[in-house]
Amino acid sequence: AYTGASKKVRLQIAKDGGETYTYVLRNSNYDFFPLSLGAGGYTINIYENIKDSSYALAFGTHVDVTIENEFLPFLYSNQYVFFDESSAAVQKGSELAKETYDELGVVENVYEFVVKNIKYDYDKAATVESGYIPDIDETLSTKKGICFDYASLMVAMLRTQRIPTKLIFGYAGKDYHAWISVYIEDVGWVDGVIRFDGESWVRMDPTFASTSSIIDRNSYVGDGEHYADMYYF
Repeated sequence: AYTGASKKVRLQIAKDGGETYTYVLRNSNYDFFPLSLGAGGYTINIYENIKDSSYALAFGTHVDVTIENEFLPFLYSNQYVFFDESSAAVQKGSELAKETYDELGVVENVYEFVVKNIKYDYDKAATVESGYIPDIDETLSTKKGICFDYASLMVAMLRTQRIPTKLIFGYAGKDYHAWISVYIEDVGWVDGVIRFDGESWVRMDPTFASTSSIIDRNSYVGDGEHYADMYYF
């Protein structure tokens, strides 16, 4: 948790030679931030707001990180996918997992639950501000949300069933968007799932699936050519 005097604080994590990830640091919360680009050197900087949109470096360090298990960043809670054992979403995920016998079944059940029960919140989408952080239990209770909420909820449900799951930000066509990717043993990373038809998967974008017809979403999403990944959480 940040304990300084500045009301606006940003954390930046950059892997050597990789993308820079920027987060909002909150004063009263302990948050967890993934090193989602794997083992290697990372520069970690904290910036405090000094005026308007200007920030000054308050602290910085460089660390060399060893991650023995590449899946660990995608199995635990973080700021964007926050959960603990008391989360209603975790309990719901466990219920859905009990209805099947393998990982594919868990993915299918969680996916179907989210796209059938969570509605897209157009009002929220029109007013959401930069730095927004999802609350998975709020999404579950209100049964509505934006793409970030859909993806965060589904990621939490799958991670708590020990299924490595990435929350991905990038572009779907010209729109900045959020979707997910899962790792299935003996299959590998499934870089997109809308439905498994017995032969292939298409990209797992619970928002698009919830708001589009089957024909529209399959023709658009297809093998993922309309999607450009940028960040992984």
